[in-house]
Amino acid sequence: MSDQPNSPHSGAPAGAAGIHAETAGQLSPLPDTLLNSTLDDWLAIGPDGDITVFSGKVELGTGVRTALCQVVADELDVALDRIHVVMGDTARSPDEGMTVGSQTVATYWRAARLVAAEARQALLALAAARLGAAPAVLVVRDGVVSRRDEPDDPQRRVTYAELLGGKRFDAPVTGRAPTKSAADYRLIGASSGRLDLANKFYGAPSFVHDLRLPGMLHGRVVRPPSTGATLRALDDSGLAAIPGARAVRLGDFVGVVAEREEQAIRAATLLRLTWDESAALPAQETLHESLRDLATRDEVRQERGDAAQALAGATRVISGRYLQPYQAHASLGPSCAVARMEDDGSMTVWCSTQGVFPLRGALADLLELPTERVRLIFMEGAGCYGQNGSDDVAADAALLARAAGKPVRVQWSRADEFAWEPKSPAMLMEARGGLDEHGQIVGWEYQVWSPSHANRPRRALQLIAGQLVAGQAAPLSAFFYGGARNAPTEYAVPNTRVTMHWVARSPLRASSMRTLGGTANTFANESLMDELALTAEADPVAFRLRHLTDERARAVVEAAAQQARWDEPLAAGDDPAPGLMTGRGIAFARYENTEAYVAAVAEVAVDAASGVVRVRRVVVAHDCGLIVNPDGVRNQIEGNVIQATSRALKEEVRFDATRITSLDWETYPILKFSEVPEIETVLINRPDVTPVGAGEPATVVMAPAIANAIANATGARLRQIPFTPARVRQALAEKR
Repeated sequence: MSDQPNSPHSGAPAGAAGIHAETAGQLSPLPDTLLNSTLDDWLAIGPDGDITVFSGKVELGTGVRTALCQVVADELDVALDRIHVVMGDTARSPDEGMTVGSQTVATYWRAARLVAAEARQALLALAAARLGAAPAVLVVRDGVVSRRDEPDDPQRRVTYAELLGGKRFDAPVTGRAPTKSAADYRLIGASSGRLDLANKFYGAPSFVHDLRLPGMLHGRVVRPPSTGATLRALDDSGLAAIPGARAVRLGDFVGVVAEREEQAIRAATLLRLTWDESAALPAQETLHESLRDLATRDEVRQERGDAAQALAGATRVISGRYLQPYQAHASLGPSCAVARMEDDGSMTVWCSTQGVFPLRGALADLLELPTERVRLIFMEGAGCYGQNGSDDVAADAALLARAAGKPVRVQWSRADEFAWEPKSPAMLMEARGGLDEHGQIVGWEYQVWSPSHANRPRRALQLIAGQLVAGQAAPLSAFFYGGARNAPTEYAVPNTRVTMHWVARSPLRASSMRTLGGTANTFANESLMDELALTAEADPVAFRLRHLTDERARAVVEAAAQQARWDEPLAAGDDPAPGLMTGRGIAFARYENTEAYVAAVAEVAVDAASGVVRVRRVVVAHDCGLIVNPDGVRNQIEGNVIQATSRALKEEVRFDATRITSLDWETYPILKFSEVPEIETVLINRPDVTPVGAGEPATVVMAPAIANAIANATGARLRQIPFTPARVRQALAEKR
């Protein structure tokens, strides 16, 4: 577990970097992540001149590896293919907390620029001494330093490799080196091919699922039939049929190990287990009523003026009750991890967690080891966009590796993933808006009931394995987060009140999923906004613009409407079928009320007989400040649109009184390739504004844009996600 040559220690403190715009070269306080750190904590120059960057952030499929390399390469004046990144290794990377919230580019942007600029300044100082010239007369081209007036003289040039290759900087990060101005960028702002795709295209090992270690065994964990069930008896005599297979029991945690994966799968089926279980889940049909009845901690998140008085005096008041279900991450591949107990008793785990340092603490607690004796190494997984099973499978692998005394690879089954990964919480939103005689919104009252959206493991009992080993339930959440995301309105309403009702315990295990509460809250807010526009007999785009004062907000709404040809009649389509109703809707949000601005127009076709909704076209206008990689931003927007359309139309976790029943792609359907809409993007680049994330914002506007389009097509308003054919038919019947 010793550090590699020129690799940093892991002592840099975690924290969030500032996201305010800065002027090139201007001195400013260091981001928290850079405090008390050295240049060697963040990058190293190899003997060949290639540069290794160390990052506590990880690549989750969003393209941040490529974007971070572009930033460093631009500041150091080297080619992109000379930059390599070590991401998420607790023995080599600085502690940057979690890779969450579409914050990687936003936070690492400033840190990476400052570090790379300071490294370049240090290298120029060394070159100046070597060449006998002042740093001001030197230029750098692809890691080669020369005099500005003699760039081709081989006697008057020196490479980064010759200056520092294989050696340490031995210098603190001060933040004093000037960074480049936007006018000097070569790579930032230009599309670049994803650096993580080559291995995937050519079938080389890329994912943690591909990892194989010498002497490695395969493991499977046999879960209880339902949450809270306890193990009364275990009979493992059937394993005699599989040479070398053995069972591992630690309290209610039960697993098997075998030499081959298919043997481990079979061994798990040969165990005879007797469980005691009880009905503990609410009826699915009354889920949201039960959320309202549970104990809550209440807080006001936004208050201006007197909303109650304004609503009482309003000419017209519109109210709505909006429902968000539990949803699964539905990663295309189940979670996987590999663990190895080292000869010195320490533990190494390869996994696809979003936070190697927090998870390291939880695994150390589970294994009763000092934190420094647990090493986590990130490898890409099958995609998560939140807390799927990647943390829990790491704990499974660690326990089985310790018991077996050999490396163990654990891959969950599809049913494991659907049943046991944390879900995006169900939420209930109630909203009221009041109009005056001129059709202006004068009052806005909004309430949310939601469990916490952040239960990532930092202790053993936050892991399924930890709960089973200890025979204890997960502790009640003491940290309420995420459910209020995008609950406050961005519109200029003089009297508003937004109240958050935090539910202490979620009926189903819940944690972070893409946008957290942002999707549900934007669905409710933008649906009510559309209903108010219709009540005021106003165009939905014009009505929104009338209530927006932020010019960047207005710009995305106008850009989306223009690209969608909002003022022109909606085309019926190539072959409109009888009974097919078409419509379009718009939605706007500023993600988290502080991040990227986004607006979407959705065009839908609704089959009145079947209730099937087809999203035919989506236009997204997106402003995330300076765009580092335009192609990467477009990819993220398109991914947001596809996943969010699936969540809006199809996705809902089903359960009965004891267990989750959505365990496969039949019982938890997702959008098919044939159902993917045409997607158009409008990118608004602002080179002088510090970038913010593009990995989540477009998700939040999709459900309301689709709901508003359905209402435009049919006159029926859907207030419960997903918009299934049955719910569409019911809404149409109620309208009649």
